[in-house]
Order: sequence, then structure tokens, then C-alpha cells
Amino acid sequence: MLDLAGHLHEWIEEGRDFAVATVVAVGGSAPRPPGAALAVSADGTAIGSVSGGCVEGAVYDLCLQVLQDGQTRVERFGYSDEDAFAVGLTCGGTIDIMIAPYDADDAAQTAALSAAAHGEPVSLARVVHGPAGLLGRAVLVRPDGAHEGGLGGHPDLDRTAIAQARALLDAGRTGTVEVSASGAGWGSPRTESGGGSHCPGGLTLLVESAVPPPRMIVFGAIDFAAALVRAGKFLGYHVTVCDARPVFATRVRFPDADDIVVDWPHRYLASTDTDGRTVLCVLTHDAKFDIPLLTEALRLPVAYVGAMGSRRTHEDRNRRLREAGVSERELARLRSPIGLDLGARTPEETALSIAAEIVAARHGGTGRPLTGSDTPIHRDERMAGRLPQPV
Repeated sequence: MLDLAGHLHEWIEEGRDFAVATVVAVGGSAPRPPGAALAVSADGTAIGSVSGGCVEGAVYDLCLQVLQDGQTRVERFGYSDEDAFAVGLTCGGTIDIMIAPYDADDAAQTAALSAAAHGEPVSLARVVHGPAGLLGRAVLVRPDGAHEGGLGGHPDLDRTAIAQARALLDAGRTGTVEVSASGAGWGSPRTESGGGSHCPGGLTLLVESAVPPPRMIVFGAIDFAAALVRAGKFLGYHVTVCDARPVFATRVRFPDADDIVVDWPHRYLASTDTDGRTVLCVLTHDAKFDIPLLTEALRLPVAYVGAMGSRRTHEDRNRRLREAGVSERELARLRSPIGLDLGARTPEETALSIAAEIVAARHGGTGRPLTGSDTPIHRDERMAGRLPQPV
């Protein structure tokens, strides 16, 4: 739902009534992850998507029904011989969708939409499986631990929800948390990435995190960099171009970049903020830039480090990095030569190759053709080793 925050915040300010359908669990092959949402206003306007087009019509009708009766509900859509074409979910998976009317008195949800619309980091935990009286209850959590709302007058449950929501927010993740009942209180949570069914005797929370976009830093103001900047923006990154040569690092050459920095790459990298979602693309293929830069980059807890160059350049670069003190474990993190083998030749094709490798690294993809492959098309994030830690 928070991915629609900009539009929904506008609807709130305009005084519109609306309902939101949110994917709360997926099973098998399903096109949209938990947190994906479709919203329908009272005048019939629809925004967003919950299935890539498969079940939008049925969910749209449910949103209109919820607007009429005001009842929050969870519906499951799945494939069977009888309903495959009637509903349209022919990809073989199942999705659970919670449809809820917007409640102006729900301070947590309203504040979360406002914060996300204004680019502020925030997490929203909602009950998506459990006792009917708790369904849809929400608590908002900010990075400093400040929170609003509650999940029905259960202090232990609220504490658990707040702790898990803050953890997922720190990681920039959206996922489900299963909380099991233990006697009269609430037991320890178990985090899941995709979710499936709620925990017997307990409940399931969907925790949505809205965070600033991840960073892509492109080092080397060359023609290939201009194409990669466009690809990075398309993938939703905040893209920075850095080069020590002011004649090349210009707004005219990189109109799509969010930031253009004229500085020595290693010095800039040491001074700027990075995190576990940051990707670093080194396109300079010049030892005087590459070696100090990669020595710094390979010791940072970032998501991806790739470097351009021929195989001969790669071997020479690895030798120089070892001489600079880079360990074999650190060196193993380097994607070089950068990109997947697509036979790319043009800057645009090369940018596609690099972007494809970044996506594969993010989700644990193999980079092999899906034709003839028996690997899942839509991966559970756990398969990529990206489960939120009690984080």
C-alpha cells in the first residue's frame, strides 16, 4: 500500500473515500509480492496492481463492495481448472489479498501514507491474518522507534510488532511476521519473506517499509555511464555519477543523473553514505582510479561492486588489488568483468547487461535463460539469502 502513498495522500487531502487491496501472502508462482496494492476510489478510479493484470477485475469489484459495506476482508485467488479463466490467475500460484476501506480515524495508516508520500522513512505493520476483531489494525513505526496506533489493546503484541517493524524498516524490507500465542500472552515472532498461511493460534502481520530509493554510484563519466544512468533510474535507483575530470562530469553529458560529483572516486566513496542496498559500478578501467576505489569499495557492506574492463584488465586489476592488501575473500565480491554475457556491444546493450546482473544479484537469479530451466520464475526472497535478520 505504501507504494501508492503519493496518490493516496492526495485522495485523503481531497476528501475522497477509497478502498485498498493489498497482497498479504503469495504461494507458488505469483507476479506481485506482498505489499503490492490496488486502490479504488468511490468514483471508480483505480490505481496500482495486485497481480500484473490477472485478477484485477475481481479485486476491483471487491474494492467497490468494501466501499459499500465497510467490512475488511481477506480473499484468496488461485489456479484451478474451474476458475483459471474465470478469474485469470493462470500462472499457477496463489495470492491472498486484504481489501480494506480507508478509515480517516486510523491515525497510524494516515500518518504512514503522509510520511511515505513526503519521502520520510516509515514502517506500517497491519494484522492480515488472525481474529476478526484485529484484522486491519495497524501500528506505524519510525526509524527512531517513535510509533503511533496499536493492534487491539495487547501491549505485548504491540511491542513485538513495533520491534519487528523497526527491524524491517532498518533493512528497507517489506515482509510478513507470524506471531504465535503463548498462554495468555504473545510468543516470539517468526519472520517470513513471502508468507503463506498465518500461524495457528496467533496472527500474521504484514510489515510494509517505505524508505528512500537505494543508491547507484557510477564511477567514470564515459558514454557507457550515460546509458547505465538511464537504466539505473528505470530500476528505481538514486543515481550519482562521480569522476575526477570536470570536463567530463557535467550535467550536459548526464542529464538523467540525480547527482554529479567531481572528485577522486575513492575519496568520494569514503566520504559518502552507503548501505546494504547500494550498488557501485566502476567504469573507469584506469588503474590510478580503479585500485584505490576498489580497495575501499570491497570493504564496504554494499549490495554490489562491479568493474568494467577486458579479461586482461581484470587479471591485472586483481594482481594490483592483492598487492594493495585486498584479501581473497574481499576480492571474491568483485563482479568483473562487469555484467552478464549478453553479447552486448553498444553502451545501451552494455547498460542492460550490467543492470541484469544487478537484478540477478539482488534476487538470487542465475542469469540463465528461463527456457528449459526448472528454477522458480518468482523467487521467494529467502532463496536469495535476503531474509530480514532480527534485524
